[in-house]
Amino acid sequence: MANSLISVQIIPKTEKYEDVIPYVDAAIAVIGASGVKYEVHPLETTMEGELTTLLQIIGKMNDKMIELGAINVITQVKILYQPSGITMDTLTEKYQ
Repeated sequence: MANSLISVQIIPKTEKYEDVIPYVDAAIAVIGASGVKYEVHPLETTMEGELTTLLQIIGKMNDKMIELGAINVITQVKILYQPSGITMDTLTEKYQ
């Protein structure tokens, strides 16, 4: 069972202030390629997995933004770390 949930919002700054949605799509693709469970929401994406793995994914997301031409990146992160195990479903099952 996963020991962490991380919600991440990535905000790339581009040189000409162009639309950043393609950048965000690329960041989500990095998550998708990682194989971890995740859910995309309007203002953030939540991942489920091992803390160290999820933090590495965030690093790769930031690297991808720079690779695509962003000048810098603001990354807002919320972490729930629970060594005994945690899933997204545990927190949302009563709403589904």
